[in-house]
Amino acid sequence: MAYREPRFESKICAPRDLQTRLAQAMRPLVFTNGVFDLLHRGHATYLDQAGSLGASLLVALNDDASARRLGKGTDRPVNTLEDRAAVIAALESVSLVTWFDTDTPLELILIVRPEILVKGGDYKPAEMVGSREVLGWGGAVHSIPFAHERSTTATLRKIRGSGA
Repeated sequence: MAYREPRFESKICAPRDLQTRLAQAMRPLVFTNGVFDLLHRGHATYLDQAGSLGASLLVALNDDASARRLGKGTDRPVNTLEDRAAVIAALESVSLVTWFDTDTPLELILIVRPEILVKGGDYKPAEMVGSREVLGWGGAVHSIPFAHERSTTATLRKIRGSGA
């Protein structure tokens, strides 16, 4: 028996194709970004809440090299960009997934021009990359409080037997 390709694969969009895909996206568009390495309940809750702020949710992932430059360890990310994009795309709340290879997503934010910029509760709106620009074109910026105290770093410590 032949099985079809998973539907969520169609949500993954290379940066070079983003303009075309954005023309089809429902607005207001919510933009968030991150590594999203080992997906946990905190991530799922955050992305669902972010998606509820608009009609579409675009998640921009740090590519593997960009993620390593964040200083979380030479063995991070655990999952490749391709795998992280697939898992994020499989979430119902996510409309589109892309990635960036720079240290910040500012270039991508300027291209996308989202109406809503969102990060997790560890970011203050004024400190978010792109917040000045999004507010400048009349958009909104949100910092969503953590609903579940989870982190990939803590999960990896637990897996590796070095505490939780």
